[in-house]
Amino acid sequence: MTVAPIDFAILAPAFAAGLLVVATHVPLGAQVLRKGIVFIDLAIAQIAALGVIVAGLLDIDPNGWQVQVAAALAALAGALLLTWTEKKWPDVQEAQIGVLFVLAATAGILLLAKNPHGGEHLRDLLAGQILWVGYAQLAIPAVATLAILGLWFGARALVERAGFYLLFALAVTVSVQLVGVYLVFATLIVPSLGTRKHRESWRLALAYGIGIAGYAIGLALSSAFDLPAGALIVWCLALLAMAVHAVS
Repeated sequence: MTVAPIDFAILAPAFAAGLLVVATHVPLGAQVLRKGIVFIDLAIAQIAALGVIVAGLLDIDPNGWQVQVAAALAALAGALLLTWTEKKWPDVQEAQIGVLFVLAATAGILLLAKNPHGGEHLRDLLAGQILWVGYAQLAIPAVATLAILGLWFGARALVERAGFYLLFALAVTVSVQLVGVYLVFATLIVPSLGTRKHRESWRLALAYGIGIAGYAIGLALSSAFDLPAGALIVWCLALLAMAVHAVS
């Protein structure tokens, strides 16, 4: 296999996007594991993607702010629904999250069934197009990331009681359009999964290390070997998490 030179001009904004995703998803992912609702990220991400699909069907500019609003409204609606189901039927919350994910995923397939580019659009939403991210696209995600981190670390007790699903929906809305559904799930779950046996005081730092290194190595390998970046990053995150878990 031919090894190409690494193009840092393309990788720099992609890595910056990855850092924004890692910043919020690592601490939120740890909470998801503690609550035992690992499918929530897939469900909310898929619902946000469904909002993007609906915006596309309405001929809204894919790079416009209206698409962000559509994704956010869809994700927030899903978050409010899950907040209600958790209060109503808490014993089957994980199953309800799984059903919501399947409904959102199949709704997207049905909506794009007559679109000649539907398959390509679905693939982009799932696997992401992180290498095509530009600095201009990172302004709103950067502001949202700072707001999410401020709420999480500044008012965590309040967020956990009253607004976890809503904060989670905001984080996923920002990230799913940057990196795709697969990377959203991997970034949320894999670092925390790999550090769960370590001393609690080390877990957050180790999880951040897995996330940052996974994006850096995955992007570099993608550039060097001309392979899909999203898939490589997922594998790098998983392998690093396994290595960290092995030395726990």
